[in-house]
Amino acid sequence: MNPSLTLDQIKNFRDRFESQPQNLMVRNALSRAKIEDIAMNWDAFSTIDHTYSDAVKKEMEVTNQKQSGRCWGFAGLNLMRLALGEKYNIEKFEFSQNYFIFWDKLEKSNYFLENILNTIDEDLESRILMFLLTDPIQDGGQWDMFVNLIEKYGLVPQTVMPESQQSSFTRDLNRLLTRKLREFAFELREAYTSGQSLNELRKLKPEMMQTVYNLLCMFLGTPPKIFDWQIRNKDKKFQRFTGLTPLKFYKEQVGINLRDKICLINAPMRNKKYDTLYTVKFLGNVIEGNIVKYINLPSEKLKSYAIKSIQNNEAVWFGCDVGKMYHQKLGVMDMELYNYPLVLNTDFSLDKCSRLEYGDSMMTHAMLFTAVDVQNDKSTKWRVENSWGDKLGDKGYFLMTDSWFDEYLYEIVIDKKYLSEELIKLYDTTPVELAPWDPMGALALRREKI
Repeated sequence: MNPSLTLDQIKNFRDRFESQPQNLMVRNALSRAKIEDIAMNWDAFSTIDHTYSDAVKKEMEVTNQKQSGRCWGFAGLNLMRLALGEKYNIEKFEFSQNYFIFWDKLEKSNYFLENILNTIDEDLESRILMFLLTDPIQDGGQWDMFVNLIEKYGLVPQTVMPESQQSSFTRDLNRLLTRKLREFAFELREAYTSGQSLNELRKLKPEMMQTVYNLLCMFLGTPPKIFDWQIRNKDKKFQRFTGLTPLKFYKEQVGINLRDKICLINAPMRNKKYDTLYTVKFLGNVIEGNIVKYINLPSEKLKSYAIKSIQNNEAVWFGCDVGKMYHQKLGVMDMELYNYPLVLNTDFSLDKCSRLEYGDSMMTHAMLFTAVDVQNDKSTKWRVENSWGDKLGDKGYFLMTDSWFDEYLYEIVIDKKYLSEELIKLYDTTPVELAPWDPMGALALRREKI
């Protein structure tokens, strides 16, 4: 068989294409309309209903990460603000996402330089080194990275360190900081080649980190050390808290024990086993903090724990591949939403395992579950608090069907009190280490919002 694509073959392709009237109809339609509008399944669209049997008590106006990849931080802060809102009976509140990203980028810069030192003997063309240099200061992250930052630096209200142009549109900051970090990597490796020891190289790092700190202050502002916080609750009662530090605010006013919450994933891949603890190499931010860890479980297990959490008035942080079988304006994630085979005359048949293994899917976005619809002891759909503003979906809240959960949800965060003793013990064992480019680490590589 001729390996080349011949002109005779191409003529045959064209003849066969033009012999089918449906192909011409679809071509004409796609020239004037979006594929999502043409392939929309009316049966699925007509059943969109934003009501649920079980929901957390508190719900607030959605936040907006704008053109940044801070979804994981927004989802974490939104989880915590629900507890704060209920504690103080307030309707509106946001933590400072700018404060959060400042420390994340500072810690990631240090983490990157340490990884350069830890791989100092790697050849310049090695896959590991090329991976590290590709995205040294991305916006994304994982739950354990979120916990590390809050435990070390605390929290502040958004009124104390508000959003800025650069925190909402992070491209310029990331681009320039990436260039500087690659320059530092070059200097460290060149110094090592010239004969300097690792000890001597580490003495160069503080001045490098001073430069990073300066850039972050210029782009994002200087983080507050002491602040006051005052509120008027739903019953018009006024309260003022003075002389707060970010850590005091986190521990006393917020009062959530983040270390009691752990990550569960559903990754049905051939290189991963269920009931096994995993980590991802070179994935993290705070050097002295906890490493990223996940327990791999079947999808039904993740659902059962998420239901228990919501029914106990606790929202659930999760990571998924938001861009698949999804309509942004409607805010719907549904496996039946589009009938692509009917329109395109071809099926897309990879299963969850194959999509992960062949790069067709990965974790791209983090959000919150705030409600679930349970019928006959089984979930049918989920209410999702997103961080893309209130113009999409149901005032910024999305709907996820149960079948979509099975196919494109990969991770949830659950309090230990809902888990078995066996799983809690497993979480404290030594994890199996995955490659840095494993799809279970992809959420940490997000830049601007997709």
